[in-house]
Amino acid sequence: MSTFGKLFRVTTFGESHCASVGAIIDGCPPGLQLSAADIQVQMDRRRPGQSDLTTPRNEKDAVQLQSGLELGVTLGTPIALLVRNEDQRPHDYSETDLYPRPSHADFTYLEKYGVKASSGGGRSSARETVGRVAAGAIAERYLKIAHGVEIVAFVSSVGKIHIPVSAASVGADDENDDAPEPLSEEFRTLLATVSREDVDKHPTRCPHLATAERMKKRIIRAKAAMDSIGGTVTCVIRNLPSGLGEPVFDKFEALLAHAMLSIPATKGFELGSGFRGAEVPGSLHNDAFVRRADGGLGTASNWSGGVQGGITNGEDVYFRVGFKPPATISQAQATAQYDGTPGSLAARGRHDPCVVPRAVPIVEAMAALVAMDLLMIQKSRQAAAALLPPITTLPPTMVMPPRVKGEAA
Repeated sequence: MSTFGKLFRVTTFGESHCASVGAIIDGCPPGLQLSAADIQVQMDRRRPGQSDLTTPRNEKDAVQLQSGLELGVTLGTPIALLVRNEDQRPHDYSETDLYPRPSHADFTYLEKYGVKASSGGGRSSARETVGRVAAGAIAERYLKIAHGVEIVAFVSSVGKIHIPVSAASVGADDENDDAPEPLSEEFRTLLATVSREDVDKHPTRCPHLATAERMKKRIIRAKAAMDSIGGTVTCVIRNLPSGLGEPVFDKFEALLAHAMLSIPATKGFELGSGFRGAEVPGSLHNDAFVRRADGGLGTASNWSGGVQGGITNGEDVYFRVGFKPPATISQAQATAQYDGTPGSLAARGRHDPCVVPRAVPIVEAMAALVAMDLLMIQKSRQAAAALLPPITTLPPTMVMPPRVKGEAA
């Protein structure tokens, strides 16, 4: 489906080479000060043609607000956002009339619907994410104003080139329980302090500059060979309220995984220590609780990635998303036509040799949509409970002590 969310609902529309793309947001709280400029910042970070590491398609991605606000204030009614496609070249995709592009969605869309877009990737193209990024910018603005939430994503790997994350993993046959911590102190400091300004200093959007230069060379090498390369994006959400997530099927990390794996070209998702955490014993991995300066509870470590039992615990939420190499490359590839006749395909068109630098604001947007929707659900539950008289019949062990809510002891 093309709609995401329950209370903060986002519906995207448009194909890769149609007249326009965009989104309709239903459920945005009234009274939020908002302008097109607030949204355009993230649109500019997503748009094509930013550097020699991305597709040369030239789109301004200028967002137009069509409804849902007046005099710069949201009305609580549906917000319509529209971005016109200005650099369309449908003739670049005539080869798909005969050949489904390897690892692309041409074949599966045709199998599912019986028809497909005549040019480009249609709805499977990353062009569809324009609406997501615009909607995410609105959600993020509310989260920032109401709760001080910060969402920062960055490129953590390209091909086999990774930001230094941890010591060497324990081997499969290693009996030593003194395993290294899943994440190094240096990487945890990066998660706690990295800003979008840090991320945008390099065209790869990797804030570790020595690694970023190696990533750049790898992407350029793929581009020169008319090939592509994959990578990962890491994201951290800071200052997120505790209590968000709807067990058992709509846990915070479950909806986060749903959101991330709906982004084109994604192939993997991990939260917190992720698969590295599977290599250490529980005695090293458990997050011990400690008293915070404000009187509330925190954790000494945060291998859980800010989520326990599917509910946010007030610590930073961090996760990683894996992106495959872009499927459309300009090398001639042995393949078959739709009728099974063998042949060779050298795709045309303008495509990213590596999607992860431009995927950064898309990951941030989807994280914001998940956080916004679950926040509104939790606030509605709290508002409904607040209308009831106080419960005085429960034992103290069933009630949250006031100091753990953040009040001074």
